Amino acid sequence: MNTKSMTDANSTTCRSIGQTNDTRRAWLWWFLAFVAAWQLYFVRELVAAFALFAIVFAAIAFVVASLYMLTRISELAFSRLAELRQPTINIAAVPSEHRKAA
Repeated sequence: MNTKSMTDANSTTCRSIGQTNDTRRAWLWWFLAFVAAWQLYFVRELVAAFALFAIVFAAIAFVVASLYMLTRISELAFSRLAELRQPTINIAAVPSEHRKAA
């Protein structure tokens, strides 16, 4: 074998190794992109679940606060109504002299 044919063989081998490395590098980048996209997908799912949880929590808190305010307001209204209540007819015991007239 002469020197030229050995150089050609070495360059062919280096080229195929270089192509193999490039192919591996490309697969590595595709794999890293896949892993990053997969992680972003899970992060999006977690953010969506958190948003739904926050909305449901806010709705429940609104209902509880509304019921609390309704009971406090009704308690205040009934206490004021009891203070202002003046009976239109006094149904107290009628003295005996008035019974005869009736």
